[in-house]
Amino acid sequence: MTVTHGFHATMTALPGKGDELVAFLLAAPSLPSADCVVFLVGRSAADPDTVHVTEGWTSEAAHAAFFATDEAAALVARLQPLLADEPQYADVVPVGGKAAF
Repeated sequence: MTVTHGFHATMTALPGKGDELVAFLLAAPSLPSADCVVFLVGRSAADPDTVHVTEGWTSEAAHAAFFATDEAAALVARLQPLLADEPQYADVVPVGGKAAF
């Protein structure tokens, strides 16, 4: 599947909530969806409350369509109380790589 839309998000959890934020993101039942072909969660080695997410989607329209659903709204609503501030986004389109977890 070809990735044509993506981003890298940096989220800062409330103090001491980094583990909870990581667990929430990794357990998100609808991600990756069929159109979300990259969903990678990482964290800062220096600050465990700083969490990074890289996503790659088949298209910007597919990303928008997913986040227009009630399911996505519920996920975002459950995510917000874990965050100290708004996530920061960078324009990134994943092109390949390797993961072995």
